[in-house]
Amino acid sequence: MSTTQNERLRGLLEPLVAARDLDLEEIEVTPAGRRRVLRIVVDSDDGVQLDDCAAVSREVSQALDESDVMGGAPYTLEVTSPGADRPLTELRHYRRAVGRLVKARLSDGGELVARIVSVDEDGLDLEVPGVKGRKPTERRIAFDEIERARVELEFSRKDEKKEEA
Repeated sequence: MSTTQNERLRGLLEPLVAARDLDLEEIEVTPAGRRRVLRIVVDSDDGVQLDDCAAVSREVSQALDESDVMGGAPYTLEVTSPGADRPLTELRHYRRAVGRLVKARLSDGGELVARIVSVDEDGLDLEVPGVKGRKPTERRIAFDEIERARVELEFSRKDEKKEEA
């Protein structure tokens, strides 16, 4: 997708998405045979429900029909939320992941798996799980030390609310 088309799409779609208190995370146009697929990824601090995606899809579809930003070629519109394995690239992504386990590749070549305790503009406060019965340790890491990070899926995590009861 050309930069100009991406900018035009973002300019058209971002206000529609923001009006629903959602963030426009990604716009992607890819060829699919004779058609194209326009994939729009939206998110929010409270997550995204199926009804949110459906409402955004209707509004985006109408806005695209009234504009020429996609040109005359046919396309399929997909509105979705980010997957669980999406990279954490923005401050808001890290804030939304507080309490979650993340795996980070560090700029010094190391790797770290830890739970995000808190986030500020400079970096993360983490709880690194203890190994072989040892207690977890606290660690502070700056954003410029992180090459890339993703949330780790936890299938057997204890429910913290049950632990507190």
